[in-house]
Amino acid sequence: MLPLRAVQPSSRTPVVTFTLIAVCILVFVAWQPRDPPAQQEFFLERAAIPCELTQGAPLTLGEAFTGDCERGVGGPGGTELFPDKNVWTAVGTSLFLHGDLWHLLGNMLFLWVFGRNVEDRVGPFWFLVTYLLFGSAAQLAHVAFNVDSTIPVIGASGAIAGIMGMYLVLWPRARILTLVGWIVIPVPAWLVLGAWIVLQFLTDPNSGVAYVAHIGGFFAGIAVGLVVRSVTPPPFDPARARAPEPYDFD
Repeated sequence: MLPLRAVQPSSRTPVVTFTLIAVCILVFVAWQPRDPPAQQEFFLERAAIPCELTQGAPLTLGEAFTGDCERGVGGPGGTELFPDKNVWTAVGTSLFLHGDLWHLLGNMLFLWVFGRNVEDRVGPFWFLVTYLLFGSAAQLAHVAFNVDSTIPVIGASGAIAGIMGMYLVLWPRARILTLVGWIVIPVPAWLVLGAWIVLQFLTDPNSGVAYVAHIGGFFAGIAVGLVVRSVTPPPFDPARARAPEPYDFD
């Protein structure tokens, strides 16, 4: 199932959602190198890496070339590959990097489908805050299960998974126009998102997909969604508003 559009109405233009999509596209087109070796070096320099986060320092040459998260192994002492790299700000940078065009397009589609209504509900500022928090929570979840990994973690998937978790809590019965096979049909959000999260648990651990990050972001979104639902009133939905009863003059 591929979600294409949420039927749930919104009351304002999703400025932050548009901006996040534009920034991710701009980064992919204008900043990331296309040549595979250059791109890999770019990710090592700019993206979050579990080994760096557990150590609080950039990879050494030995760690980078052997894949062994132990400073100096197989290399010249503690010489760092990118000594000026800030391993903490790289967590945020990673949210705007993507491995290829399909990775980018898939993430941006899901952000558009589910981000518009969530931004409308919490407002632009809090939408941006929660998006970044979900992305950070997703990466920390990935690091917790891959503490020694020297592989860069890239993509907005974890942050978007958090937005999806919020959507599930706030609009479980909203209709999502979804491509099923070759047919586009309206499917309730709980089914679309439920199927998606189940697939994350079934993902092959050796697939290269950071499925733990997806799961971590999704459940962080559910937690925040429950808070939002309890403290904010639901937005006005004209489709559910009852017309006033006519006066009876008899």
